[in-house]
Amino acid sequence: MAVFVALGAFLMTLFGGWTAQRVTDRRHLVLGLAGGLMLGVVGLDLLPEALHAAGEEFLGVPRALLLFVGGFLVAHLVERLLAVRQAAHGGDPHDPAGPGHTHGHGPGTDGRVPQVGLTAASAMVGHSLMDGVALGAAFQVGGGMGTAVALAVIAHDFADGFNTYTITSLYGNDRRRAVAMLVADALAPVLGAASTLLFTLPEELLGGYLGFFGGVLLYLAAAEILPEAHHDHPARSTLLCTVLGVGFIWLVVGVAG
Repeated sequence: MAVFVALGAFLMTLFGGWTAQRVTDRRHLVLGLAGGLMLGVVGLDLLPEALHAAGEEFLGVPRALLLFVGGFLVAHLVERLLAVRQAAHGGDPHDPAGPGHTHGHGPGTDGRVPQVGLTAASAMVGHSLMDGVALGAAFQVGGGMGTAVALAVIAHDFADGFNTYTITSLYGNDRRRAVAMLVADALAPVLGAASTLLFTLPEELLGGYLGFFGGVLLYLAAAEILPEAHHDHPARSTLLCTVLGVGFIWLVVGVAG
């Protein structure tokens, strides 16, 4: 049953990615919505679940929050290290624009590092895999629990697909790579649900992972996605899309709860 439900998550993820592709002429609205969805997922879904699953304290601080901060710092360090590495190479010396020029493969990607986008998208794939694991585990507990988790997973996998395609493209990766990461993200919950037929993931390990991943997502939303959304179009409509993104996740979490 869990694997069958995960196929719904597969379709919703692809639909989210397709939506992100079709609105390229309103890129600032796409990024504003993506940032809101990511903030909502982190604050209203990932962190509460992480604190519940791995709420033990270490030196007075819940382990999930320590890993959350660690995820934020790791995302920041990875981006800075990759940016410094690219700057040290000076770009393409044969480029007519000069040695320091960088090429983007999408709008607004000048100076961005494609590897950061691929790393972030890979983290999204890992999160979707854990969604599938959580879905399978919930159905092992009971049908009611499985239905509630299925609703949450299927609904917010639209946001996962939307964000996976947007993040990959934002950092200068071409459409082929963005679609490849989107397909990987769509397949991940199916594989995760199927894996629960073979093993059970310890609750504390799952909570720690969710906390760490929440920190990574928060960094990407606050330091990259939202500033990029408002860079060329500091419009009220962009802010409204961000608020709507958060509100959508709040609605999903409320209905599933």
